[in-house]
Parts: sequence; C-alpha cells; structure tokens
Amino acid sequence: MGTNRSAMLEPFDALRQGLPPLDPSAVSSAASCALPARYEAVRSARQFTRRTLADWDVPERFDDICLVVSELVTNALRHGLPAQTPPGQEPPVRLHLMRWASRAVCAVRDPSFESPVAGDAGEDFAAESGRGLFLVESFSDSWGWHPLAGTLSGKVVWALFRL
Repeated sequence: MGTNRSAMLEPFDALRQGLPPLDPSAVSSAASCALPARYEAVRSARQFTRRTLADWDVPERFDDICLVVSELVTNALRHGLPAQTPPGQEPPVRLHLMRWASRAVCAVRDPSFESPVAGDAGEDFAAESGRGLFLVESFSDSWGWHPLAGTLSGKVVWALFRL
C-alpha cells in the first residue's frame, strides 16, 4: 500500500464537481493510498485513515470518518470490481483523504461506472450487509459520487465532513 500526494490531484476535478464549492488551492493536506482487491484492504484503509487523521490532528470527527472509510472501501471491493483483475495491473481501488481548514473529504475510487445504490436500512436491522450507504449518509455531512473522465475510468464515491 503506497501513499502518493501528487496522485491525489489526478481525479480531483471529477471529485470536485459533486462537492460544495471548495477551493482546490485551499486544500491544506491531502493523502492517498492504493488498496489491493482483497477484503483485508478495509483494515489497511482504516489504519491509513487513523494515521492520516492523527497527523492532521482531527480528533472531533475521527470515529465518523474511519467508519465511513470502512463502508466506502467495502462497497468498492464488493460492488466496484470486475470479476478478475489482470496480473500486474495497478490496484483497482484508491482511497483519497483531503482536508481544508473546516472540512475533510474521504473519497474512494473504483473501476466500476455503476451508480452506488443505498439499501433500505429499515427492512432488516439484523442484516449484516446492505446498510453501508445508509451509514455513510448518517455519519457524514454529505456524500455523493461521480464518474471519472479522461484517462481515469470508473467512479469516485466521496463523503464530506465539517470539522
């Protein structure tokens, strides 16, 4: 799992389209990591998020952001990947974290163009799946998604947090 600050800006224009007006030049911090197509990547994403938020000294939304990252990465792995990833291909899922003075955004990129679909959380509270986007909506201040354009294919699903 590698961190790459410059790769963070690559999908930023597509990501920015669905966000409230946030000046990209005002981003105070950004971090990104590639995640392999394995469910163990959810744990790695949480650890990366914890380290990054600790470095940024963002204690007030720490638990909310870590929970949402877990849900977005799980959804990307479960619903956003092709049946097989060709050997030697770049990991298909990437986590991006950005911080402005009063806001933070987590975004997960995957190769699928399929729209994320929220399940009906009211149907079965005992179910172990189907509530991911309901949790994202409940714990973030806003969320959305956009297809990527240009040399990037797939989509990015993001969540915004007021700090």
